Amino acid sequence: MLVIFGCILSFLEKVINRCIIKYRTTKFIVCGQNVYIGKNCIFSYSNVSIGNHVYFGPGCVIQSAHGHIYIGNHVMFGPGVNVHGGNHIYNRLGFYMDEVNKKLGDDTDIVIEDDVWLGVNSIILSGVVIKKGAIVGAGSVVTKSVEPYSIVAGNPAQLIKQRFTDEEILQHEKLMAKREGKIH
Repeated sequence: MLVIFGCILSFLEKVINRCIIKYRTTKFIVCGQNVYIGKNCIFSYSNVSIGNHVYFGPGCVIQSAHGHIYIGNHVMFGPGVNVHGGNHIYNRLGFYMDEVNKKLGDDTDIVIEDDVWLGVNSIILSGVVIKKGAIVGAGSVVTKSVEPYSIVAGNPAQLIKQRFTDEEILQHEKLMAKREGKIH
């Protein structure tokens, strides 16, 4: 009897979690299809745009009070990834830092392009563009933009190597375009 009860509870938990994810995806500026949000994720919904086929591992924090965060297609966020837009204004004479009010647009945007993998507990900071096909190693702190198909790691994140050679990038992009029906 306990086994049956456990199975029913497990099924109900899955249904409830799917409903919660579906509800949460309606709160973003834009949210594509096939977006999975792991448990305990935190978002500043009103300025986040998400593409298709995006996975957020548990415990991700994606927030920016005064800038936008754009997330492309086929992006994977490992558990505990933090994306933080903005910073405090610290150079106003005659004001404490917590007294300086900011508004939407005062901070630079964060852009995470298509086919990006952000490793567990990595941190992405304001103004960064992570370009197509890049990988950010676990625990990295990204303070500067990342070039296409680069693998970066460390604090601050630095180039480790390229995913592909220049020739392989051309071949990869041609194959992907063909796969997506963009060329025949």
